[in-house]
Amino acid sequence: MKEEIGIRELKSRASAVARAVREKHARYIITQRGKPVALLVTMDASLPQATEDEVWARLEKIRDELGKGWQSEKSALEILSEMRR
Repeated sequence: MKEEIGIRELKSRASAVARAVREKHARYIITQRGKPVALLVTMDASLPQATEDEVWARLEKIRDELGKGWQSEKSALEILSEMRR
């Protein structure tokens, strides 16, 4: 289970939080102004790994977003080839 903790509260409870992470394998989502910014876990914690399909889906989404604002007549591949010369 992950508990949310604000950055200010973390500053005041740092020792207790670190102890809970170490001894109880607690996980904390650190928030700043109510938005998640970091995850505090033990060093040996296993984090979920993205599958190959998830990685490709993210790359395709990035490609599509970049393509929306593309203003050059040349493709990205052509521009990269020119830069390598």
